[in-house]
Amino acid sequence: MTPFQNTDRRGFMAQALAGSAATMLLAAPARAAASPAGFGPLKHVRTSLLDIAYAEVGPADGVPVLLIHGWPYDIYTYADAAQLLGALGYRVLIPYLRGYGATRFLSDATPRNGQQAALAMDALDFLDALGIRQVIVGGCDWGARTACILAALHPDRVRALVSVSGYLIGSQAANAKPLPPEAERRWWYQYYFATERGRQGYAANTHDFARLIWKTASPGWAFDDAVFARSAAALDNPDHVAISVHNYRWRLGLAEGEARYDAIEAKLATFPAIAVPTITLEGDDNGAPHPQPQDYRAKFTGPYEHRTSKGGIGHNLPQEAPQDFARAIVDADRMAGR
Repeated sequence: MTPFQNTDRRGFMAQALAGSAATMLLAAPARAAASPAGFGPLKHVRTSLLDIAYAEVGPADGVPVLLIHGWPYDIYTYADAAQLLGALGYRVLIPYLRGYGATRFLSDATPRNGQQAALAMDALDFLDALGIRQVIVGGCDWGARTACILAALHPDRVRALVSVSGYLIGSQAANAKPLPPEAERRWWYQYYFATERGRQGYAANTHDFARLIWKTASPGWAFDDAVFARSAAALDNPDHVAISVHNYRWRLGLAEGEARYDAIEAKLATFPAIAVPTITLEGDDNGAPHPQPQDYRAKFTGPYEHRTSKGGIGHNLPQEAPQDFARAIVDADRMAGR
């Protein structure tokens, strides 16, 4: 069922969101609960390239919400936020990206390509395979870039956008320009991956590498071993290292993309504006490379709001501050005309 067919449920949700139950669900302790939520059995859907594993939370006839994770994270970025949104009647869909979890390529001959256009087309193909016409889309890290691409190039498919760290669409030409020294230092792993030593090092120490990124990107996040291990298991995908390394090498022009995505990349290289209703989010203690809100404000030409989550919230904001993220999804939905 598409969102255009959900008028009765929308009316119910509008009333529910004004009530005390929703206020309690989205009341804002800034950090996730000590015992985080989980998912039920994963579902699978096939596209032309992938068998995509995904979690689904909430009623099947709810307004669809697509949540896209990043690197080196996984679908559990959204475990707690998804439960909040599902309780409010949204249908929350959280796929494993190519190279993560139980998602698999259908053919050994398909390039293990991590360029931004490939990941964005995966998301669009995922929606098509499920017969979903329009969604609210949210993302963090790689997922925020994909969410921005969908909103910029396919605004008819995106009801509203929530993007952690704002406008993240890039291009090889832009990435060729040097940054100030401190900014370059924060990208150390990108240059590590540019070498064969880096590829081998990541393959040999994937979990330790990911833990280091988690700690430096979110220095105030006191995640425990169980929380990390649950997500690190997704990095054991046989294509994970190849996808990760290609993603960062492609950004620097050190690896080729696929010709099938050339037209998309040409559009993205113009840094298209995003006109759909949008809320951008940022943590006040984000240790990962990220743009400043004032630097991307002009890229959002429709209804727009920026919010900063406070209290030591780092890069993985949806998992560190799930109430803040869930509230942004709900409020972006309202901005779109709920």
